Amino acid sequence: MTPSERITTEVTSWDGVSAGPGSRGEFAFKLGRRELGHLHGDHAAHFFFPRETWRELYDEGRIAHHPVFPDREGPAARRIEGEADVDDVIALMRLNYEEALARGIR
Repeated sequence: MTPSERITTEVTSWDGVSAGPGSRGEFAFKLGRRELGHLHGDHAAHFFFPRETWRELYDEGRIAHHPVFPDREGPAARRIEGEADVDDVIALMRLNYEEALARGIR
């Protein structure tokens, strides 16, 4: 499986998650109206995190600044170069999924 196929298979197996193409060429994963993250092919994933979570993930080296919003904390990017990256993209989507569930989003 390609990285995007593997990520899609896992993330869409979670209760309530839908996936599909967005308006800017991305492939987005949503729980209700909340986007958990999106892919740009097999090479990059983008997310949005609360500032405190963003800072922790950035300090751990798990995310980088989003290329469209390089000076903002919240929007995030993750390169996909190998299996470890695929696993972490899934984990980052799961983090957003769990946070959305905790807020009552379905």
